Amino acid sequence: MIATPAFDIASLHAFYQDGGSVAQIVEAVFMRIAEVNDPGIFIHLAGKDDVLAQAAKLGAFNPAKPLFGIPFAVKDNIDVAGMPTTAACPDYAYMPDKDATVVGLLKAAGALVIGKTNLDQFATGLVGVRSPYPIPRNAIDPRLVPGGSSSGSAVATAQGIVSFALGTDTAGSGRIPAGLNNIVGLKPSVGALSTTGVIPACRTLDCVSIFALTTDDAWKVFSVAAKYDETDAYSKVVPASGFGTAPPVLTIGVPAKTDLQFFGDTVMEAAYGDAVSMLARLGHRIVEVPFGDFYKVANLLYEGAWVAERYAAVKPFFDAKEDSFHPVTRKIYGGAKSLSAADAFKGFYALQALKKTLAPLIASVDLFCVPTAPTHYTRADLEAEPIRENSRLGTYTNFVNLADMCGIAVPTGTRSDGLPASVTLLAPFGRDGLTASVARDLHQASGLTLGATGWPLPPLSEPPAVIAGDDLIDIVVVGAHLSGMPLNHQLLELNGSFSRVAKTSAAYRLYALAGTVPPKPGMVRVAEGEGGEIEVEVWKLTPAAFGLFVAAIPAPLGIGTVTLSDGTSAKGFLAEPFALQGALDITAYGGWRSYLKEFASLPRVGQTA
Repeated sequence: MIATPAFDIASLHAFYQDGGSVAQIVEAVFMRIAEVNDPGIFIHLAGKDDVLAQAAKLGAFNPAKPLFGIPFAVKDNIDVAGMPTTAACPDYAYMPDKDATVVGLLKAAGALVIGKTNLDQFATGLVGVRSPYPIPRNAIDPRLVPGGSSSGSAVATAQGIVSFALGTDTAGSGRIPAGLNNIVGLKPSVGALSTTGVIPACRTLDCVSIFALTTDDAWKVFSVAAKYDETDAYSKVVPASGFGTAPPVLTIGVPAKTDLQFFGDTVMEAAYGDAVSMLARLGHRIVEVPFGDFYKVANLLYEGAWVAERYAAVKPFFDAKEDSFHPVTRKIYGGAKSLSAADAFKGFYALQALKKTLAPLIASVDLFCVPTAPTHYTRADLEAEPIRENSRLGTYTNFVNLADMCGIAVPTGTRSDGLPASVTLLAPFGRDGLTASVARDLHQASGLTLGATGWPLPPLSEPPAVIAGDDLIDIVVVGAHLSGMPLNHQLLELNGSFSRVAKTSAAYRLYALAGTVPPKPGMVRVAEGEGGEIEVEVWKLTPAAFGLFVAAIPAPLGIGTVTLSDGTSAKGFLAEPFALQGALDITAYGGWRSYLKEFASLPRVGQTA
């Protein structure tokens, strides 16, 4: 008999490729459900015979289906045809006859729904205990809260019952449970995954999120599910691109030390410091940024406009059956009854002003790294302080959707007390691939096992190829547009995708140009063998973005054809010969980054400060 593999997607597909059957994996799923013996995870569980019948319909392994034979779970505010949707409120239950758009896409890719998972009622909460059903047990330590609102989905993934699970995320519900259960939680850009067939919390902010054992798995699910949906008024086109090897140097913003909040948890503070140090060891530049205005945005989420939006989503039901609500949820929704339209507009205006204030700060870095949660709370803590502790858990999550950012929570290690440590990487709308790429590197560097399973993190034989269409154009950058350099943001703002580090053929000389701000090099073509191999980066742009990028290049720089050391060629930066007057030949340094590193504290010949 073939041994049952770990449940990451690559391991399962290797199992199928070697002759294993989907039926064997279905049997393993139900054995694990029995072994874990946690009645709080699922509100509705599919019948094993039904899942086996679905498995039989898949037939032999078909690699064209990217999620062939992969078991997954669905948060019970997302419709699955033939399974009741409750939002953790039994009186609200209904039987959908159609899958939510995102569920339909995953099924079409070969994935198998195992069941509907528990949640903080109506997805209101970050703790995972606001449910009339049994509370899911934290997969790492049952004394702790599991995190919410997507509690059951996170625990099912962390326990290895499923390979991935769908959650939703308005205030952090796709990130907090991931961080508290040692798994990955991908919160897409708002609109990337359709919310048709999802019970809204705050419809203008809601995301369908993805819990997975690895970043690669979360991204694979994202690449299947991120499709524009005409039936969703808030759907947006967010290409599943930019995931692969992270640029070698990124500027990563972290909250200024005086703005960090851990509410007395020095162990979590130390674990966060370790994660930031890990990013620095990976080669990235860490910059402290003031975080006060981010916290002001976060505070808006439970004031005025967005509390009213939660109430509006279920108003007829709440007004008719208020007693059906969990006591804490009832208090939150009931408070919205006294709000007016003027209160909502006051909130909109405050948010817009804060977004304008934050825009230059967000633009000053490539991404942010924040703690996923500031601390761990026990279930006893929540019984004593149900509102305050929930609010504190959202310290680093509540502002994200309001600020139109994407994010991914990723395990980074084990705290000194044995509990999981996690950070969340954040970036502006559409840069999902960038955050996932860095998360992948962090998770790999952590050396952790997966969730609570004990399965080792799968080794990376090679970086995944950048997901890109055939119409993307390679562009070779050599100086100020390199990752981590002052003008790299121009590539990112055009949704450029980092492809690889490369070297030119030995037919180029590199010069530090005089009088350029910011400092720039100029690369010129010479006879083969009379130059040196210059380190460069290759990025990818759409034709439209390439045109905009080239049009903005100032003289004396321009775009020509650059030959690389592997014999390939691509369009890239070259300098006009007249630009070399007063320039310093720096070819011997092998690249602009090496030159700057050597002479970081010294003035450059002929250049302005």
